[in-house]
Amino acid sequence: MCTGHSALVAFGMAQLDYVTAGESHGPALVVTISGMPAGVAVDAGFINGELTRRQGGYGRGGRMGIEDDKVEVLAGVRGRQTTGAPVVFQIRNKDSRLDDAKRTPPVHRPRPGHADLAGSVKFLTNDCRDVLERASARETASRVAAGALARCMLREFGIEAFGFVRSIKDVSTTVAVTPDNWREMRHTRDGSETYCPDPGVSQRQREVIHAAKLDKDTVGGLVEAHVFGVPLGLGSCMDWRDKLDARLAYAAMSIQAIKCVEIGLGKEVASRPGSQVHDPIFFDPARATTNNLPNHHLGFSRPTNNAGGTEGGMSNGEPIVVRAAMKPLATLNRPTLATVDTATKEPGVSFKERTDVTAVPACGVVAEHMVALVLADEATRKFGGDSVDELVRNHRGFLDALAAGPVGA
Repeated sequence: MCTGHSALVAFGMAQLDYVTAGESHGPALVVTISGMPAGVAVDAGFINGELTRRQGGYGRGGRMGIEDDKVEVLAGVRGRQTTGAPVVFQIRNKDSRLDDAKRTPPVHRPRPGHADLAGSVKFLTNDCRDVLERASARETASRVAAGALARCMLREFGIEAFGFVRSIKDVSTTVAVTPDNWREMRHTRDGSETYCPDPGVSQRQREVIHAAKLDKDTVGGLVEAHVFGVPLGLGSCMDWRDKLDARLAYAAMSIQAIKCVEIGLGKEVASRPGSQVHDPIFFDPARATTNNLPNHHLGFSRPTNNAGGTEGGMSNGEPIVVRAAMKPLATLNRPTLATVDTATKEPGVSFKERTDVTAVPACGVVAEHMVALVLADEATRKFGGDSVDELVRNHRGFLDALAAGPVGA
């Protein structure tokens, strides 16, 4: 089984693609990234740091105390730079026990809310083990590694991503993230046990998680990803498969336990009049020059960003804003959810395996990198070239052409 854009034929041909392999308790997780241009500086410290962030956050279970996620480069990198060949990363599992029948037994009591039942039926077995091993959120470590490499490339264009936790259960922050304050917020987020850049709210979120832990229950929440420096015109309005907002939504929804995705205002657009939804457009000739790059919007500006950086399936020069709702985890520390034994068809309660009280902080890290992967692919398609220097030159040529004015009448 695999996860990656190559499985999304309906969403067009990806230029930068990735595929993951590996099981939760198998020997290792592996991710292959194809289409990465040559010459991208591979910042292993940054990539491993992002993997460490994915492991953190208050409410994580014992598994994160066992693992120490780090990438091993197997292919596609020489002298700490990509070569243009597929890049292969491996992340070893310390808790590797898939072939130990005593420690990793068959599973016949599917968990409500998990892939267990549907997957076992799909593959014509009454043992849910193979499905849960692959459907586990452990797989997202591979995606974070791929996304962190994509972010190494995006830096060449002045594009930066920032993800955080907006809410845990019903405790939410109202902080507004802007191009001017996100770097300061990143420091605040990194000092928070819930990855929320609002210290007071973060403490209340911690209390909610602790209460759920005492009750042996689980809680979900909202995560949010912002991307700054995205140039106008990524994506397309010509083919539904190439719409940027559709690809962003698909990527976020593909994360385990996500049940809702919003861009910009999201569902709130349904309750507002158009005058309070659409972002007015202004133009400042003094900001239209490309002399002081990065200047991705070339003089166009908006006082609001309700659209979340996309209009008509394309980036509009404003920050990309993607929000995703994560449900509470399906494995409870008090296995009381009613289920049916897939072998005997007798009633029972769902099985329990090592679990987290919440993985919302980790989900915020994953969402940040999934959004980055989509934008890296769009950048390579728009500014295509075999090397990162060629991509950067083409990006500059595109901005210069915009600054020179439109072609035709």
